[in-house]
Amino acid sequence: MTTSGAELAQQELVEEFEMFDNWMDRYQYIIDMGKQLPAFPADKITDEFKIQGCQSNVWMCHEEQGGRLIFKAKSDAAIVSGLIAVLLRIYSERTAEEIQQTEPHFLADLGLDKHLSPTRSNGLHAMLERIYQVAKQH
Repeated sequence: MTTSGAELAQQELVEEFEMFDNWMDRYQYIIDMGKQLPAFPADKITDEFKIQGCQSNVWMCHEEQGGRLIFKAKSDAAIVSGLIAVLLRIYSERTAEEIQQTEPHFLADLGLDKHLSPTRSNGLHAMLERIYQVAKQH
């Protein structure tokens, strides 16, 4: 069985995180990833695209190109922007089928499930839920 692009992206993230000895460095890396997010369309910063369940403001939109779903998202919080960057790296530019078949084991592999506050964890799960919902509809 071949490894999907989403699975490879998760493996690469885990390897990158192993370079850091402590969680302060990991958080900084996540924040730095968030600073690299592509621009989010200003006309999509509306309630229609807002993710409910996030403590900070998060907006997510998508489009389909050549059978692949491309997600864009934005947050007003640095750490959440980094979490968005992690999700987009794994799930954006994938087919709907690939997204649905990709379990988010990176949460446990990276230790995010243990090191995020409950509110950030809820927000991360709300963003994941939106990605899976979009994939199901395509």
